[in-house]
Amino acid sequence: MSNRLPIWSKFVGNRETASCMETARELQAYLDGDLDQLTARRLARHLELCRKCGLEEATYRAIKASLARRGEQVVEQETIDRLYAFGTELLESEDPTPSEAG
Repeated sequence: MSNRLPIWSKFVGNRETASCMETARELQAYLDGDLDQLTARRLARHLELCRKCGLEEATYRAIKASLARRGEQVVEQETIDRLYAFGTELLESEDPTPSEAG
């Protein structure tokens, strides 16, 4: 299999690779280890091949790591709301037309 995600796979996915939409919808569950093996493998494959989704994954991992470093400190609801809004804004700002750079 190629090391690049075909344009059509970004929209529809297949048995081996999730689509961008499915990846966006399931990313948090993937990062939390809450997906079945097949879905997790499909998302992992997509994240390897899709630069945009891979960058989003890296951003969420960095946020989780930063929060984990805080230890047992309570995270204020305002902070959680800002992070949620940031993630939502990332999803909404996606260009619906995939680029060849993918």
